[in-house]
Amino acid sequence: MVRYRVRGGNALRGTAFIQGAKNAVLPMIGAALLAAKGRTVLRNVPIIEDVRRAIELAEAVGAYVELHESERTLVIDASRLSSPVLPAEIARRFRGSVLFTPALLHRLGEAVVEGVGGCNLGSRNLDFHYLGYKRLGAIVDEGETVIHVKASGLTGATLYLDTPSHTGTENLIMAASLANGTTVIENAALEPEVLDVIDMLTKMGARIRGGGTGFITVEGVDELHAVEHTVMPDRLDAGVFAMAAAITGGELSLVGTGLDLGVVRYKLEQMGVEFARQGAVLHVRCEGPLRPINIITDTYPGFATDLQSPMMTVAALADGTSYIHERIFDGRFALAGELNKMGAAVEVDGSRAIVRGRTPLTGTEVTAHDLRSGIALVLAGLAAEGETVIGSGYLIDRGHAHLAARMRALGADITREISTR
Repeated sequence: MVRYRVRGGNALRGTAFIQGAKNAVLPMIGAALLAAKGRTVLRNVPIIEDVRRAIELAEAVGAYVELHESERTLVIDASRLSSPVLPAEIARRFRGSVLFTPALLHRLGEAVVEGVGGCNLGSRNLDFHYLGYKRLGAIVDEGETVIHVKASGLTGATLYLDTPSHTGTENLIMAASLANGTTVIENAALEPEVLDVIDMLTKMGARIRGGGTGFITVEGVDELHAVEHTVMPDRLDAGVFAMAAAITGGELSLVGTGLDLGVVRYKLEQMGVEFARQGAVLHVRCEGPLRPINIITDTYPGFATDLQSPMMTVAALADGTSYIHERIFDGRFALAGELNKMGAAVEVDGSRAIVRGRTPLTGTEVTAHDLRSGIALVLAGLAAEGETVIGSGYLIDRGHAHLAARMRALGADITREISTR
């Protein structure tokens, strides 16, 4: 069992190097399996547990993968895929396993999904992925524990996403890239990570138009080839470090090519956090008291649901009452009970939460319920009096690379440890 120990009271100062984007690299690994020849090279790869699981899955279906950790580089040779089975012991540990289905359909004619995992966030239905495959001509057999998707060849169609899911958009674009004819995807996701995946697929030879418009057209091609691509920086990782500066009264320089925090920057500015861009570096500092905030999560370009939990921690330290409306995942408020153990005053009513600050936080034993609540508890520990011990730290490792070491370099008192109990 992994757990984190955090001792509060230190203002974070220095330069934080932002990792590559988790939500871009996972579909890119799936996309690399579409290339029947050559080696794909991915750079700026975050060394996180979800990437390790994706590598295990790629190897399980027959790909040859080299991870060069010190260079943050991944080399993938998918020329000899041999198995259509995504084994449950790996697939159930992270939701990104569904992103391997398009490559298996095109390369082997079938995909057998034995389990789909990830964080427990309530209703996260994947039906629209499989309904999209059906519209493209696949046969989907859904059993109690296994989903079997078969296709002798996919044919372009018009697809509509009920919600603009970035994973669903990426999955269907990959499936359409090697399908016969034209596919139109309406209500497609707009996230920068989706555009980065489209950029990689375009380099591979895919014909994709309309990225970032919500209306994507894909002209199927006969083959895709291996390429070299650099993963964009992780907006969520950057947002967390900006919040760490805010709650500790610190000052950080965030380094990441083309780094753009989006709406979270404007919400933090409303709370009193100062931002300044100096060339490729984003400077963050907070000297005065934090002001309360209202947040409504939404799909991009709205406030990211993945940053709602960390923002709840920031709101608990603001002078006044903040209001949060969660519109994406109904399981996001599991954090509230853990923050209240530390002295916060968070009330949850359905999809809304009221955060009454400023309440002093005191370190205690808490549990991460998912990746984002875990990192939110790390932030709480940075601001709390005494020691905070965060259990189920593996969930944090799913999305943040070398977190303890990176934060210690900025002055935080934090350790990651392996417990036998």
